[in-house]
Amino acid sequence: MSYTLGGPGTSQQLDLGNIEKLEVRGNELVLTMREPPGADGGGAAGPPSHDVDEVLATRQEDVMDAVVKIYCTHTEPNYSLPWQRKRQYSSTSSGFVVAGEAGQRYLLTNAHSVEHYSQTKVKRRGDDRKWLATVLAIGTECDVALLTVDDEEFWQGVQPLRFGPLPNLQESVYVVGYPIGGDTISVTSGVVSRIEVTAYAHGATELLGVQIDAAINSGNSGGPVFNELGEVVGIAFQSYAGSDAENIGYVIPTPVINHFLDDYERNGTFTGFPALGVQWQRMESAALRKHFNMSEEQKGVLVRSVQPISHAHGQLFPGDVLLAFDGVEVASDGTVPFLSGERIAFSYLTSQKFTGDLATLDILREGKPMRLQIKLMRPNSLVQHHLGGRDPSYLVVAGIVFTVVTEPYLESEYGAEYGREAPIKLLDKLLHAWKDEPDQEVVVISQVLACNATLGYEEVFNTQVHKFNGTPVRNLKHLTEMVLTCKEQHMRFDVDYSEVIVIDTAVANEATEEILRLHSIPAMGSKDLQEVLASGGAAVAAAAPAADGAQAAGPAAVQQEAAVVADAAPVAAEAALAAAEAAPAAAEAAPAAAEPEAAVPVQPAQ
Repeated sequence: MSYTLGGPGTSQQLDLGNIEKLEVRGNELVLTMREPPGADGGGAAGPPSHDVDEVLATRQEDVMDAVVKIYCTHTEPNYSLPWQRKRQYSSTSSGFVVAGEAGQRYLLTNAHSVEHYSQTKVKRRGDDRKWLATVLAIGTECDVALLTVDDEEFWQGVQPLRFGPLPNLQESVYVVGYPIGGDTISVTSGVVSRIEVTAYAHGATELLGVQIDAAINSGNSGGPVFNELGEVVGIAFQSYAGSDAENIGYVIPTPVINHFLDDYERNGTFTGFPALGVQWQRMESAALRKHFNMSEEQKGVLVRSVQPISHAHGQLFPGDVLLAFDGVEVASDGTVPFLSGERIAFSYLTSQKFTGDLATLDILREGKPMRLQIKLMRPNSLVQHHLGGRDPSYLVVAGIVFTVVTEPYLESEYGAEYGREAPIKLLDKLLHAWKDEPDQEVVVISQVLACNATLGYEEVFNTQVHKFNGTPVRNLKHLTEMVLTCKEQHMRFDVDYSEVIVIDTAVANEATEEILRLHSIPAMGSKDLQEVLASGGAAVAAAAPAADGAQAAGPAAVQQEAAVVADAAPVAAEAALAAAEAAPAAAEAAPAAAEPEAAVPVQPAQ
C-alpha cells in the first residue's frame, strides 16, 4: 500500500511497508524509512527490506500467527491460613512472540495471566497441540511476564513481532487475542483516547498507560495491540468496569514494555521500576509558594517526607522544593511536559530510569537553589503490595498465629473493600508509613486458635505486635528468634491500643504441638523461617547447660539431661522435668528419664 505526499510543485510515493518508525516532534511527523527511496529521481520508494537476519512480521498472516493462546493452572496461597493453598483453577489469556537483543525467542503476556502458576501451556493459531512453557520473569508492578518454550518445533514458521512507537491520540489501534466467547483469534478495533500515568490494578503502581475505546474482555489480557503498520504499540491488560462508562480499555505502552525487557537483559530478572523515596505535596497555592521563599516565576512540589532507608535520606529534607528532575521543570501541580502540548505526572520521568541510576534534582532549600545527584532505589514499602510469587510467612506459638501484613493479606481478610473495612492502624501503615530499617515488617496476630494456653484471647485478631517481653519486634524472623530463646516464665506480647497478651511459656510449648496436630498445620513456621527454627533450636540446646531452668532433685546427670530437654525440646519439656523429679537416686543407670532423642531440638515437620 502506498500514499502520495504532495507539496508545492512536488509529489512523492510513500510505501507504508517501508516505514521503520513514526515520531511526532512538535508539529512535524518524522518518518524513519527502512530503505531510502529509489534512486531514479522520481521518489518511488524501494521495496521493503527482508534481510534473513531481520526476522520481522510484515504480512497480516505473519502477525496473526505470532499471537498465541496461553493456558495456565494457578494455585494461590491462602493468606488468611498461610500454611495452606487455595483450590487450583485454570485460566486462558493471550500472548505474542518477540525477539530478544541477541535473537532469543520470547513470549510476552500479562503478569496476572501466570501469577502463582503451577503449569503454563501455549497454543499457536491453527495448531491442535499445547506446548509447555517456562516462565522466565514476572514484572508484577508493570503487569508483564516473559515466557519461552524449550521445544524447537514450536518456533518453526513463526516470526517475532516488531515494536512501534508510542501511539498518538485518535490513532487507530487493533486488539488481537483470544477473549471469551469463542476459541478462534479475535480482532477488535478502536482509537487511542488518552495517554497518561495510569493506576495498574495488578501491581498497585502508577505507570504510563494508554486508554483506548476498543473492547478488552477476559482472555484478551496479554494480547498485542497493533497500529495500522502492524507494529505492536502495547499489551492489553485491564478495562474499566463501571456503570457510568463503556468500552474503556487500557494498554501497557511500549516504553513500559521496553523497560521490562531491558531490565531482564541487564539483570537476568525483573528488578522493578525505581523510586526517589519521597512523598511530596502540590504547591498550587500562591501563599504556600511564598511561604517557602519561591519567586513568582518558580514552580515545583514540596517534599513532605523522605524514606529513612532511601538514598535520598540525608540529602533531601522535608521543606525542600523540587524544581526540576533531570533538567525537566516540575510544575506546581506535579506534572511535566509530555508529547505535543500535553502534561503528565512527573513520576513518569522516574519510571524511565532503572534501579541504581542517578537522578539530577534542582531544589530550593530555604530560598537557596541547589543541585543534587541522588541514586534511585527500588520501592520498599513497609506494607508490601505483593509478594512477588513468594508464600506468605507465619509463626504458630500455642494457638497464636502470627503473620506479616501485606496488601493481599488485607484483601483476603476484608475483601475487595479492605480500604474501608480493615483496621485504621493497618491502613495507615499501608498508605503512609515508611520503613525505618530495610528488614522491618508489620507483624500481626492473625487469629488465636482455641487451646488452654490461650484461654481468654480467642477474640484477638489482626492487631499489630509491637513488643515481645519488652523488646520491640522488628520482623517475624526476629519474633521467631525471641520466642525460641525465651527462658522467662511468661511470654508477653504488647499489641495495639496498649493491650497485653501473656501466656505461660511451658504451657505454650506443650500446646504448640497439639495445635499443629489438631489443625493439620505442617510446621510451626513457614518455609522462610525453617532455617531460623532449626538454628534457634540448636542454639538453645547448646546454651542449655548454663540455663537455670533445671529445678529437679536427684543426680546431677539427670538434672542436666532434664534441663536440656526443657530448653531444647519445648513440646516435651514438662514431661521430661516431671520424669526427672520422679527418678530415684539409682536413675543414673536408667536412661528412661532422658532418652537421647529427647535432647535433640524439635524440628518442624517438613
